[in-house]
Amino acid sequence: MFSFVFWVLLCWFIVNVIWMWFVLKNQTYQRVFAWINVCAVVIGFWVYYGVAHDPSGIAIWFIWLNWINVVLTCLQFYFGYRKLNN
Repeated sequence: MFSFVFWVLLCWFIVNVIWMWFVLKNQTYQRVFAWINVCAVVIGFWVYYGVAHDPSGIAIWFIWLNWINVVLTCLQFYFGYRKLNN
């Protein structure tokens, strides 16, 4: 389960980063995907701390992915809720 969730979160992160940069001005999409990222972050930390895993291997990458996803979520909330001047 640990490595499966890692690979799912990694694929989601890559798709989300690429997608995010193409629709920076669409605040609705940014908000929706920021909230989806909140769910991904919660699941990621829950799996990292709640499931037994070998401390070597992908564990360090898993925690880095979780924290980078936190930063991405903050960016998406910023782009989603900022005031646009037209």
